[in-house]
Order: sequence, then structure tokens, then C-alpha cells
Amino acid sequence: MRVAFLGTPPEAVPALEALLGAGHEVVTVVTRPDRRRSRGGALEPSPVGHVAHRLGLEVVHRLADLDATRVTFGVVVAYGALVPAALLERLPMLNVHFSLLPRWRGAAPVARAILAGDERTGVSIMSLEPTLDTGPVHLARALAIGERTLSELSGELAHLGATALLEVLADPALLAHPVPQVGQPTYAEKLTPEDFHLSPALALASALRVVRLERAWVEIGAERVHVLRARPASSPCAPGQICAEGPVRIGVADGALELSQVRPAGRHAMAGDAWWRGRRGTTQTWA
Repeated sequence: MRVAFLGTPPEAVPALEALLGAGHEVVTVVTRPDRRRSRGGALEPSPVGHVAHRLGLEVVHRLADLDATRVTFGVVVAYGALVPAALLERLPMLNVHFSLLPRWRGAAPVARAILAGDERTGVSIMSLEPTLDTGPVHLARALAIGERTLSELSGELAHLGATALLEVLADPALLAHPVPQVGQPTYAEKLTPEDFHLSPALALASALRVVRLERAWVEIGAERVHVLRARPASSPCAPGQICAEGPVRIGVADGALELSQVRPAGRHAMAGDAWWRGRRGTTQTWA
């Protein structure tokens, strides 16, 4: 089958590679424009763009470039922009969405599932519509979340979605007869810096879920410290307090987090205990 592929982040790469591995002809790849991925660095392609260039595929950055493309389907995996209705009228598209629709429509479904404490999530292969993630579903596959971090869960969903996509493309019945979404929709709003902020008012379970997003941070005095790994502490610590008798701990509403690994501003990752020992005249509270 001749397809156009629309995708940008690392999570879209398995689907692109699966299409090629299954013998589908990827005529063109649409991805977000090159950008600087480090301060002062040169412009670099997106993860999908990088792989597409390596494989010798045509890479474009505008949806308008699909106007002259002759393909059977577009395949969309985390492209990063809405596809206009006019293009969908001419070119039907399948979307690999990382949730069990209609739960977690929108920009950050994997992170929102973790933050909400969902027991499971999954992938939905849906027909793309101009409205946000409302299309009928060809196939859904579920996955238990467990204690996975955001990157771990996203990686597993990316491979699960690639497999499900190939299953739909190989089955005329699945391809021709998607099923309307059933249930109450929930929306996965884009994450903001505050979503990663660990607060003393959080319950321990909620704080641990924030840490699993892998961008958690706390404020200690005027310093922002990123919490890379943490676990429930075996010794208590009052909410808002920092306790360092034994492993360094920070108190939350109903328990304490033991800081296994942190990254202070402008420094490398280090063990929580080593970071705390290196501070002098430090405050004993956090926010």
C-alpha cells in the first residue's frame, strides 16, 4: 500500500519502521521543521525526520506538500498539528493514538493517564477527523500501566501501536468497518511546568506519579531541584520538611519521598544523599 506518513517524536518511529518492514511504500514523510535541540546547537531534524533521511525517504514539512502526492492512506502518529478538513476529504488518514478512546483525547494522553492513576491505557487506531480525536476506532489494544515511567510506557505503546496499525492495514474488514467511540470523553490537556511541580500538599501516591513523568521538580529556597528518581520513604517526615537522618526525605501530605536521584540546577544527576551533603547552611523546608 502507498502511504504518506505524518509524525515527529521518537514514539512515531516504530510505526514508520513497521510500515516499511511490512512492505508498504512510504511515499513521503511529513514531520515538524528542523529545530535547535540544544542551546547554541545547529538545526536538527525531528526523530522521525532523522530516521526518514537515513532510510532515503522524501521528507517535507508542510501538509500542503501532500496535495500532489498519490497515496492510498495517510498514517498519523504524534504529528504535532491538526490536519485540516480539506486534506482529509481528499486523503483518508489513520491515526495511532496512545489511549483507549474516548478516554484521554488530546495532546498528552500517556502523561495524563499516569497522573490520573489509571490502571491501564492502550492504543487506538482511528480514522482521523477534523475534530480532536473523535474518529471511529478500527482497533484498540490495552496495556497495564503498572509503575512504568512516562518514557517506558510511551515506548511500549509506540511498539504496540505499530503492531496494531499493521493489523488494521492487513485486514480489509477492520479497515472498512471502524466503530464509533462509546463512553464519556476525557481530555488530555497539554502539560505545563506546574504539572511537574512536587508540592508538600500532594498525597504520596500523587507525588510518585509526578516523579514518573521524569521532569519533577521542587523548590528549596531559591533553588529548583529536579527529582529524577524517588520512592516511598520508610521513615516519616512532616509535610514541607526535609529530613536527612538516614536517606534524605521530603515530607508530603500523608508520607514522605526518599530522594534516590536528583539534578540540581546547572549540574549533573547525582544521588540524593550526595547532593544533600554538598549543601552548606541549607534550609530544612521545601515548596
